Amino acid sequence: MQFKDYYETLGVQRDADEKAIKSAYRKKARQLHPDVNKTDPSAEERFKELNEAYEVLKDPEKRSRYDQFGADWERYRQAEPAGANQSTGDFSDWFSGSRGNGRDSRRQEQETGGFSDFFDTLFGDTFGKTSTGRTSSRRRARQQPQRGQDHEYPLEISLHEAYAGTTRRFDIQIQERCETCQGTGLQGNNFCPVCGGDGTIRRTKTIEVKVPAGVRTGSKVRVAGQGAPGLAGGPNGDIYLNVSIKHDARFELVGNNLRVEAAVPLYTAILGGEVRVPTMESPVELRIPQGTQNGQTFRLRGKGMTSVNSSERGDLLVKVSVRLPTDLSEHERALFEELRESRTAKV
Repeated sequence: MQFKDYYETLGVQRDADEKAIKSAYRKKARQLHPDVNKTDPSAEERFKELNEAYEVLKDPEKRSRYDQFGADWERYRQAEPAGANQSTGDFSDWFSGSRGNGRDSRRQEQETGGFSDFFDTLFGDTFGKTSTGRTSSRRRARQQPQRGQDHEYPLEISLHEAYAGTTRRFDIQIQERCETCQGTGLQGNNFCPVCGGDGTIRRTKTIEVKVPAGVRTGSKVRVAGQGAPGLAGGPNGDIYLNVSIKHDARFELVGNNLRVEAAVPLYTAILGGEVRVPTMESPVELRIPQGTQNGQTFRLRGKGMTSVNSSERGDLLVKVSVRLPTDLSEHERALFEELRESRTAKV
C-alpha cells in the first residue's frame, strides 16, 4: 500500500484554504466524472480517488490527522525500516501491523467497495462494509475504533436556574454525508441540488439537557454521546455546555454565599424590629436589633447558594440599607425637632 498525496490529487498547495479546496474539487469533478468520460475505462477510478482526496481535505480533523501522518510516513521511508518493500514502496506491514499477505493494493481497494486501504488505515472503517456486505478479515484486524470528537456550546442561565437546576432544550448543528449524491457532490454533470456540491449536509437536532443545581460560571455540563459520531464502531463524542450565569438584579454570588440588600426603615433601625428579606426560595423575617447602623451586615446561615458536589449551602449575607422618611408631616417634623434638641442637649 502506497502513500496517497491528496493535495496532488486535487491539484492544490498544502496551505490551501477551504475555498480553494472546494473550487479545485468542483473543477476536477466536472472533468473526471464518469458520465463525461464514458469511453475512458479509468475515469471511474480517478473520480473515486478525487472524492477520497476531497473527503479528507475538506474536513479539518481528517486533514490535520493526514498532515501529521504524512510526515511520519516520510520519516519512516527514509529510515528504511525492516519489513518495508524498498522496490515497490509497499509499506503495508507498517500500516496494518501485519506482514505481506500476497494481495496487491488494487485488489484490496476493490474488496472494500469504498475508499482505499490507505484512507481506512488513517480514519477507520468510515463507510462500513465491503462490496459483499461483510467486513473483510484484514480490515477487521486492522481497524481501530475511534471515539468521535467532542463539541462545546455556551449556555447562559439565570442565577435562580443555577441555584435550583433547570432543563433546557436547544438546537445543535450536525454534519452528515449527503445521501442524494453519496458524498460526491454531483448528480450527473451538475452539482447536487441538495448539498450544493459539498457532499455533506447540515441538519438541526434538538436535545434536552438537565443542568444540575449548584453550577457556577465556568462549570461544564456533559451531555454524553451527543457529539460527533465515532469511527469504526467507536463511541460518539460528547457535548460540553460551558455555563455562564447572568447578572441578577437582587443577589450577588460571592463564593458559596449570596449577598442581598435589605431596606430598613429608620424607625426600625433605631428601635429594632423585623424586616422581610428575600431569599432564593421565599422571603424570611430578619430580626433587626435596636441601633442598627446603615451598611451593617447580618448572616443567615444555610440560605445561600447550592453546590453540585455537596448538600450544604452557603449563607445569605444581608446588608442593611436604612431608608430615611420623606414628605414629613408637620407633626412628624415637630417630633424630629424635639428629638434633635433632646440629643443636642445631652452633648
